[in-house]
Amino acid sequence: MPRVAVVTDSTAYLPEGVAERYGILVVPLHVVLGTWSGQEAVEVSPADVAAALRERRVTVTTSRPTPGQLAAAFRATGATEVVAVHLSSALSGTADSARLAARHVAPDISVRVVDSGSVAMGLGFDVLAAAEAALAGASLEEVAGAAEKADTTTLFYVDSLEHLRRGGRVTAASALVGAALAVKPLLIVRDGEIALLEKVRTFSKALSRLVELVVEAAGDGPVEIAIHHLATPDRAALLEAELRKALPQLTELYLSEVGAVVGAHVGPGLLGVVVWRR
Repeated sequence: MPRVAVVTDSTAYLPEGVAERYGILVVPLHVVLGTWSGQEAVEVSPADVAAALRERRVTVTTSRPTPGQLAAAFRATGATEVVAVHLSSALSGTADSARLAARHVAPDISVRVVDSGSVAMGLGFDVLAAAEAALAGASLEEVAGAAEKADTTTLFYVDSLEHLRRGGRVTAASALVGAALAVKPLLIVRDGEIALLEKVRTFSKALSRLVELVVEAAGDGPVEIAIHHLATPDRAALLEAELRKALPQLTELYLSEVGAVVGAHVGPGLLGVVVWRR
């Protein structure tokens, strides 16, 4: 076992089997459907959220893990040193909960909390960088540093900004409200927040432009790519085919549906790409 354990939350959306392979402990966030709350990926699926949003039958919200839940997770690793890598603190209070949990387990366990400044595999690639360092025998600070230094770009398309606006995830960018709601937006996670990158009129133009932006973000060196979607596997497959053609330096490509937490804030139709410059 590595001397340093790596913990993250369920919004990392790690590829199937990766958490087990690297020994990463994943703590679920919660999704609230009306008056009922369940754990992401355990009790609430992306399909549950997509259906609830389409049918507008209940209000869909999300909540972070409690400090107690995270403290229990830190203890469950069996390690005396833990690096906890979480989604952007501008989007969730999960990292704050982790910091409180770190106080609960001190001095028995030393915890270094890393705010990834991103979400989905923008977070997931940071977690993988940390896990690789931990398996190589790195120290607590070195494992945390590996997560902090992972060079990623997170881009995504949504059919409508309605869900992001309702959840308050686009309030920092006033341009997203009003006229922008009538277009097809391309967005980026920048400085931990969601920002409008460009506006296009059709999905086909959005797809073409998304491919161009990914190629620009990838540069000339080796890259790993993660493609995410919500309730739109055909679009994701189309994007995968285009990116495989456009990126000869691609070393790994992961394709997955986002989970219920991110799905609750973006709505069906999401198409996202995370670029990890290796």
